[in-house]
Amino acid sequence: MSKLHVGFIGIGIMGKSMCEHIMNAGYTVSVYSRTTSKCDALVAKGAKLALTPADAAKDADVVFTIVGYPQDVREVILGSNGVLSTLRSGGIVVDMTTSEPSLAKEIFAAAKLKGVSSIDAPVSGGDVGAKEARLSIMVGGEAAALATVMPLFQVMGKNIRHMGGAGAGQHTKMVNQILIATNMIGVVEGLLYAYKSGLDLNEAIAAVGAGAAGSWSINNMGPRIAKRDFNPGFMVEHFLKDMGIALKESQAMGLSLPGLALANQLYLAVQVITPQNPSVH
Repeated sequence: MSKLHVGFIGIGIMGKSMCEHIMNAGYTVSVYSRTTSKCDALVAKGAKLALTPADAAKDADVVFTIVGYPQDVREVILGSNGVLSTLRSGGIVVDMTTSEPSLAKEIFAAAKLKGVSSIDAPVSGGDVGAKEARLSIMVGGEAAALATVMPLFQVMGKNIRHMGGAGAGQHTKMVNQILIATNMIGVVEGLLYAYKSGLDLNEAIAAVGAGAAGSWSINNMGPRIAKRDFNPGFMVEHFLKDMGIALKESQAMGLSLPGLALANQLYLAVQVITPQNPSVH
């Protein structure tokens, strides 16, 4: 399995760490980013620089993509210089971007026509989870393709779940984002209350984080907030994209999600008041 050639497209906050884990596990990797300089550190460690998504895919057995928006996914996979233009029959394309379930199904169908397998596998765990290889990976697609890429997933994450067919991974990620979005309202309001009442924030986080109110957000984001660590973790604009997808999907299913709608409005406000530092989530 270590002889698989891997293509990796999207060397951002998450992708760089994920790709490093694959390289450290002994895989040969070709890397592509629209901003070529983002690949420099990986190339210095032995990765091959690809000049287009098609270039990253032409010698690969498995190609991972983790980019910004659904339109970026469409371009790097389905575009004229995209992955499917060169990925050989029997190859597998794995999109780890948080994207639209409908697009995952479209890619699956297009890949099938070329004799290629497609998996949608968005992740949760943030930049810390990516760095520490503790991501939760939510998988949609065929079991046979998952079996092939499972060793690669295992070097990036700890909780890998096959949720069903094409698009099921993306639907599961929407569940995740709805929970994160609404929970962050409680985290921020709870910490504001603790601060105004004179409590030590770290002690308050430790106290409630071990009880029924404990969550990933309070236990991981809470300490960052307490020490005013606003280093990039996840782009607010990308989280707004995720909430937009969830709201669109929920509307299509006839669901009303007022908590998510409120969180979306609050994050829009964050984007407006922090234009110079959009990566504050």
